[in-house]
Amino acid sequence: MKIITIGREFGSGGRELGKRLADLTGYDYYDSEIISAVAQKSGLDEHYVENTLSNHGWQNQAITFRGTLASSAYVQSSKINLLLEQKKVIEQIADLNKDCVLVGRNADVILQNYNPFNIFVCADSDAKIKRCMERAPKDENLTVKELIRKMKQIDKVRSQTRELIGGAAWGQRSAYHLTVNTSGWEIKELVPAVADFAARWFGRKL
Repeated sequence: MKIITIGREFGSGGRELGKRLADLTGYDYYDSEIISAVAQKSGLDEHYVENTLSNHGWQNQAITFRGTLASSAYVQSSKINLLLEQKKVIEQIADLNKDCVLVGRNADVILQNYNPFNIFVCADSDAKIKRCMERAPKDENLTVKELIRKMKQIDKVRSQTRELIGGAAWGQRSAYHLTVNTSGWEIKELVPAVADFAARWFGRKL
């Protein structure tokens, strides 16, 4: 079984890279499917689950899944419960014993015992702004200043959640096997090279 995890800065194209990589390799692909599974298992509305896990209300308190989560007065229990449910879903995906690509949600930390190939996708600010504006919903009319603020907020959440569950800092290069800077590239042009790198890495691990 081969597992590829993808961490990414908001607007860098990590989700597209993951989907194209899964299509090219024939691996199963998991992204929003994880949120859907968490919602189903918890009996909650899918939008509520997504918003709860992605908002920027996390307190900067280092807690691991192995610790006593309920003892912290700094973290809302509903968010913790959803994170724990998400962890279970990700582990169940790995237990299917099928090659897969998982985007986001700190799957690299959660599945570290499965020896996944971990990718981090980044880009410079101008490239991320351009990508976000090109792919924004028609009813979203954010100014560049508002978009930059949104990007920073979302990445802050990702960093804080990473601290919450433990493991290396979000985006820290030593935590990943490959860092991909998508600035100036079409994602589809990068995917074959990333797939080849991953295949060579897995080959060395056999």
